[in-house]
Amino acid sequence: MSYSPSIYKFIDGGDMPVAPDLELVLAVLEPHDVGDPQLAVGEDGSLRFWVRASDGSEAEISADETGILVERPQPGEVFAILAELVVKLRAVIIDPSSGRAVCREEERTQLPADMQEEVIVIDMTGEALEAALTGPTDRASQ
Repeated sequence: MSYSPSIYKFIDGGDMPVAPDLELVLAVLEPHDVGDPQLAVGEDGSLRFWVRASDGSEAEISADETGILVERPQPGEVFAILAELVVKLRAVIIDPSSGRAVCREEERTQLPADMQEEVIVIDMTGEALEAALTGPTDRASQ
């Protein structure tokens, strides 16, 4: 996969996302980071991770005060890590192919009004998130 979904947090229907809690991002992603730990936190406070799930699926993730970018997430359990991050941040993930937000019902009302109409509401699990972003997968046949 060569797409890059983004994670943003909106509050009270505001048009602009708010800064993510970078300490929380660090706490969720650091245990899964297989990159150089000295490079995880930049001098400017930005974060950069190479995340690997227990099944070997990976994604590169960078975060700063503007949001979180997920580069090339591979099919698999890495989506569970992304789902955990989205839930803990009370955020949404933007599907790069459609520009639509994917979120839990709890975050829907936080989105700008124009985004609320097109949102994809799911139970935020790894499998549901992966299906929402890439289409359903049949892991049993793989």
